[in-house]
Amino acid sequence: MRFSELLTILQMAIGSVILISGIGLLLLSMTNRFGRVIDRSRQLADAARDAPQQRDQRLLAQLEILARRAGLLRLAISFATLSVLLAAILVICLFITALLHLEVVVLIAALFIICMLSLIISLLLFLQDINLSLAALRLDVGAA
Repeated sequence: MRFSELLTILQMAIGSVILISGIGLLLLSMTNRFGRVIDRSRQLADAARDAPQQRDQRLLAQLEILARRAGLLRLAISFATLSVLLAAILVICLFITALLHLEVVVLIAALFIICMLSLIISLLLFLQDINLSLAALRLDVGAA
């Protein structure tokens, strides 16, 4: 392989590396939200044990929303992680195909498409979590 060919491959791989970095920041945000949901769930579970009956129903509704949010965030994190893994595999495939002079355009295209679909699914799940957090806020404000 000549140096000019290597530069071309590196230029193609840069996009995937930037994608990995961006999704990493998204994962950081998602795992922060997930941790907060878990912490808040523990607080409300403790409060529900000591609450009177009428207040207990509101706390149980909050806990149900938090459980749904945790599930959504877990799925969002899983799909974002899958997207990062596929982007990393894509970079490796770019180099292997160049080194071995293989023509596997379909494989590379499929990896990129699945990577993007995983990212889209992750972002949609993340939006659902945000909508549920607003529903929980409305529940809190309505009870105040």
